[in-house]
Amino acid sequence: MTKRIYSLDVLRGVAIAIMLFLDGPPDKIYTILEHPQWAGLTVPDVALPMFAFAMGAGAAISMSRREPSIKRILKRTAFMFAIGVLLELEPFILLMIFDGDFTAADFLEKAIIHGRLFGIIQRLAITYALGVFIALAIKNNRGILLAAIVLLIVSSAGYHLYAPENPFDEAHNISQAVDYIFPGVNHIYRPTHDPEGLYGCLAGTASVLFGFLAGKILIDNAALRDKIFIFCAAGVILLIAGGVWSEFDIITKKLWTTPYALINAGLDFLLLALFMKILDGSTVAKKISHPFGALGTNPLFFYVMNNALLTFLYVIPDGKSFGGVYLQAYYNTTQGLISTEFGATLFCAIWALLWLPISEIFYRRGIIIKL
Repeated sequence: MTKRIYSLDVLRGVAIAIMLFLDGPPDKIYTILEHPQWAGLTVPDVALPMFAFAMGAGAAISMSRREPSIKRILKRTAFMFAIGVLLELEPFILLMIFDGDFTAADFLEKAIIHGRLFGIIQRLAITYALGVFIALAIKNNRGILLAAIVLLIVSSAGYHLYAPENPFDEAHNISQAVDYIFPGVNHIYRPTHDPEGLYGCLAGTASVLFGFLAGKILIDNAALRDKIFIFCAAGVILLIAGGVWSEFDIITKKLWTTPYALINAGLDFLLLALFMKILDGSTVAKKISHPFGALGTNPLFFYVMNNALLTFLYVIPDGKSFGGVYLQAYYNTTQGLISTEFGATLFCAIWALLWLPISEIFYRRGIIIKL
């Protein structure tokens, strides 16, 4: 069995740490830590592409040991997708249990007839499957890179061809049009768009393919300094490409646009190069990065558990306020400390830190839960 690549675990851990930190803000936090309303790039916008990139790298490493069968790929995809759907259903299941006024008819209406089908886990499942199938079919690095570029071009062209006058209008764009066809207007996050919708999987798959190429370089026999140089060069080129492309397309996670994918892939290459450089032979750096490395050994598990627990604590009643136990904990601890933004951000940080002892236990006992 191939030894785990610690720098990649740290990259995964950073992505999950951002998600743990910012998935459940109890109040208004600092603007740089919030998703933009439409266009723009802030801290939480880098987490999901970073994880998709790391997932692609992990797939390349795994495939170097054993090429997966189509059945195995589809089985994992279906399993991940089902977990994502269960996360969407969880609040309604909990309401059935804890809220006496929430009936079976309410469940049918809100969870089945108007329930959201897509979500972050579902997006990861689809892009994982598409990325791996493309990599299996093409195999060589240049072909995989070309496939990623073609996906980005097609994604971008779709917006401009569908609505030439205003390709990225929030209320009228090709991503919304595809959402209305599947999964349908009753099953998307907002009437205007679904940030994890089907059309965004084109550029999302490109993010996975960029990670796949990084993974192939990681397991290459080249010297460490050569790998770092390649990652730095790739990162700079992708950042420049994303910046140039942003003159034509907006940068937004809501649609997972081409410049959004390029800029994030560039950042991911550079971060991975940085981790490889500072973690090589440095005991101090490894100790500092260890919490991220521990989180990164079970990234999807901790993401799913975090979301499931947040939903549970939001829904279960505390008899005092909307938002359940989670918000009540915030109101009785850091709310209004120095400022609204500081108190809410501090609470998010405390919440994220609570997961570190659990990830450490998993790490020390060698527990790895693959989803």
